[in-house]
Order: sequence, then C-alpha cells, then structure tokens
Amino acid sequence: MISPTELQAIPIFACLEETERQRFAARAADVRLQPGEWLIREGEVASFFVLLEGAVVVVKEILGRTQDVFEYNAGEFFGEVPILLGAPSFAGVRANDDGKARVARFDAQQLLEMVQSSAACSALILQTMTDRLMRVQRFAKEVPTSRVLLIGTRYDNDCREIRQFLSANRIPYEWIDADKDASRMPVCMNGEYDGPAVVVDNHYCVETPTVRSVAEALGIRTQPRFEDYDVVVVGAGPAGRAAGVYGASEGLKVLIVERSAAGGQAGTSSRIENYLGFPNGISGEDLSQRALQQAGRFGAEIAMTRCVEHIERLGDGRYCVELDGGQRVSACVVLIATGVEWRMLDAEGVGRFQGRGVLYGASRNEASNVVGKRVVIVGGGNSAGQAAVFFANYAAKVVVLVRGKGLELTMSSYLIDQIATKKNIYVVPYTEVVKAEGEDHLERVTVRTRPPEGEETMGTYDVDALFIMIGAKASTAWLPESLQRDSGGYLCTGRDLEGWGLQDRAPFPLETNLPGVFCAGDVRHDSIKRVSSGVGEGSMAIAFVHQYLALNNF
Repeated sequence: MISPTELQAIPIFACLEETERQRFAARAADVRLQPGEWLIREGEVASFFVLLEGAVVVVKEILGRTQDVFEYNAGEFFGEVPILLGAPSFAGVRANDDGKARVARFDAQQLLEMVQSSAACSALILQTMTDRLMRVQRFAKEVPTSRVLLIGTRYDNDCREIRQFLSANRIPYEWIDADKDASRMPVCMNGEYDGPAVVVDNHYCVETPTVRSVAEALGIRTQPRFEDYDVVVVGAGPAGRAAGVYGASEGLKVLIVERSAAGGQAGTSSRIENYLGFPNGISGEDLSQRALQQAGRFGAEIAMTRCVEHIERLGDGRYCVELDGGQRVSACVVLIATGVEWRMLDAEGVGRFQGRGVLYGASRNEASNVVGKRVVIVGGGNSAGQAAVFFANYAAKVVVLVRGKGLELTMSSYLIDQIATKKNIYVVPYTEVVKAEGEDHLERVTVRTRPPEGEETMGTYDVDALFIMIGAKASTAWLPESLQRDSGGYLCTGRDLEGWGLQDRAPFPLETNLPGVFCAGDVRHDSIKRVSSGVGEGSMAIAFVHQYLALNNF
C-alpha cells in the first residue's frame, strides 16, 4: 500500500494538499516489478504511472524489431501522453534488467482529476507532455523509414512473394522498380539488374533472394529450437494462430510451422470489418501480426518459411514431423490447420500471365501497382468485395465479374453497400473470363455474358491487373494416404469419420481417423469458411488436445 508520505516525496504530488494526496494514495495500485518484468505493453490501454523506486525501460517496436528507447528513474511520471491524446499506449515499459522497481499506477480518470483540480500539477504535466512530444519529433527524424530495400520489377514473382512476406510481418520496406528507377540501384548490384536483390539494414545484400533467405537476414526464426514438442501446428492462419495462443498460454510446448507468411487467405484481406471487437475494421495483416505477437508472448515457437512434408506415427504413439530439408521433430499431437488454396481459373491464357498481371487473391501491397490503372476482379465473395473497395481508392476503374445475377447471395451486405458508394466500381453479372491476352504481360481479357434471358454475348476489357478470387480448394496430397478425406480433399473429423480404429473411445470432435492428429479451420470437411470460425476451431482443438494428452502417458 502506498502512503501519502511516499507521494509527498514525488515532485508531481508535492503541489497537492495533504487531503488530496491521501485520496490519491488510497486509490493507487502498488505495482512491484521483478527485474525485466513488464509493466505495460505497447498497444494496451494506457494508465498513468509514477515511479517510486528503481528504474524502468521504455521499449518500442521499430521496423519489426523491439528496441530499448530510454529509461525513467525514481520520481518521474509517465503515461500522460496517450491518455490526454485518447490513444493506447505508444510503447511498452518494463523493469530494468539490473533491479526491481516499484510503481504507483493510476487510471485515466485520476490523471484528469489531477489536471483539473491543481493548476500547478496541470502545468507540470502539460509541460512534460510538450517536452516529450518534442522528443518524439526528434526521434522520428532519426529513425530510418525501412529495414529492407527490395530491387526488382513489377512482374518478378520472387519479388511479389517477398513483398507479401514483408507486409504480412509488418516489416517496412522500400521498393525500387528496376524498369522505372534504375538509377537508384545499390552499389552491390554494380548498376546492373540481373534479377531481384534485397539489401537488409543498409549493409547485408542478398542477391537472387528467396523468402527464406530474406527472413534469415532479418533475424526471423526459420528453424525449430527443439526436437520434441507437445503440439506441432501446421499452418499459421486464423485456426493455427489461435491454437498457438491457447496452447502456449495453457502450458503446452507448441511449434507453429508456416510455409510463407502468417495469416492464410485472411492475411491478404485489405480490410475485415465484421470481425468481433474491431468496430472500425482491421486489415488481415494487422490481425495476423497481433495474433503472432500474442502467441510468441506466451512462448509458442514459430518457424517461418518452412513446409511440413511428411507425418509418421511412431511406436510410442507420438508423431514424427518431417520438414523440408529433412529436419525432423516429434510431437504428441499434430494439428493440421493449413487452410486452403485459391481455385485456379480455367480460361485460355490465364496461366501464361500468372504473376504478370494475373494474381490470385489481393494483398494491400499491390496498391502501388494499380494506381491509375484498370483492374478486373473475378469473384463475388467477401474477399472480392474487400479487394474492390480497397483498390477503388487507387485504380481508375474496377470491374467485378460475377457468374450469378449479383452480389446479394454471396457477399456481406456491408460490403455491397460500400461498393454502391464507389463511382469507379462496376459490377457485371452473369459474366466469366474466357481468355487472357497480351505480349509479355496481361493487356486485355475476353469475357462471356450469359443472362438467363437473352442472347449470349462476348466482350473485351483492356486491363492492367486481373485478381481472381473464385473459391478455394484443399491441398492435402502431402498428408498420409490413410488420413480420411472427402471427395474434395478436405479432412474428415469426429462424427464425419467413416472408420475409427480404437475400441476404448470415440474420436474427439476435431480429431481425424489417426488418433492424435487433429484438424481445424478451412481445410476441415464441412467447416464454416470465416475468420472467426477458424479462430474458434483452433481454440477448441486445444481443449480436445488436453483431453487426448490426459488419456495417454507420453
């Protein structure tokens, strides 16, 4: 408990009357921190803090790296800036690694009372806030704008994958189009463009880069740390991330393996507006990054840019999980959460221009490629609607082609309403792409319109980019043949299983026909294809994993 006498020794409370100090002391939380322990993390609801003993470090995530920015010492206060600006905490704060700390914590209302009740306190708080904002201004001028310089051309598939990976992991990068800005190529390329290159932190040059080589240059983990785990989660989409958060927070040793960037198809959504808890919407990239940070905070291990190639049951009931390159780990439980892949459009010429104007899905980093251009989107689901609304802010014209009579049966009403407000979005019903043409990149598409009443007609659109979102398919050929699938390749679980080998118990609801192999998210048979459903299934799977582990003595 904090006493009024202790507060009197702090400059900000010295200007208050004794009765006011007593009132604040009675309402303060007495927070005692061990060395290195967190007081508040970046993005949390802000509080007002007064440091009574020891020292604390302000920690800020900058360009994908966590950095110590400065220290506060006993007698100083902090937290007033985000409260008075009505924002969440701008940075995290933890105790210094060398010693303990003691902090008085007050809520926002108490800070506002102090500002309003005492002119002296108000002047001190506002002057300190002004000084700190000036410090932020100087800091902003010194911080580099990006860690990665990526050199390539618009149609380099390797560049596109790297850009998607960097965006999904919220690592700022600078893009140089070698076709348009060759004079800016770095010295390490000798002024000549022989293919994509990446410069990391102004000194590490990666020529002929891959997503993995860039990840390793950035210090992102690509290798498992251990040989044995309680749970290996394959895939870091909504279901996999949720399983990582709940599994690690409940004490399980969890490894998440992701072949590209976290988020799955949801991670490419420019804006998700109907996800619970985000009234103003959130991009798929932001949602994915928050979930990964949360999983890592609880101790889940994440191996990026890795593929699981084989799963085999061992004699003791555990599973051997083999990653690309032959590396193996063992696990009591395997959770398949690989999601689905975009269904390919079967039309003449489309395959030839994939990556050269034809793209599956639509991520935010494509915005710079469509400024002032003509865009065609194929599909009538929410992903197509989100892409149309987003690209309408950049492209000169966005045409949405749907095979049905409109969007009402396949798209959320809030997206339909937003599309209706965009003057440069045109929805064309009963229409499909039959041909893609161009020289070295996509230049036009031929479409066929088949209204239920009337004649079939053919038409042509001059187009700079064709984004295809016509549904998805399961990619499960890499899994054991003995794993039960439906006719579409989706994994069967629980009551949908046609056979079960154990006599002493029934399968758990999300368990496959291989005991200890669970499945969650879009890759599961008859699952609901929504982000929130995937999150729910991932968390449910961990509950069943606990029950499974309780029945087996590993």
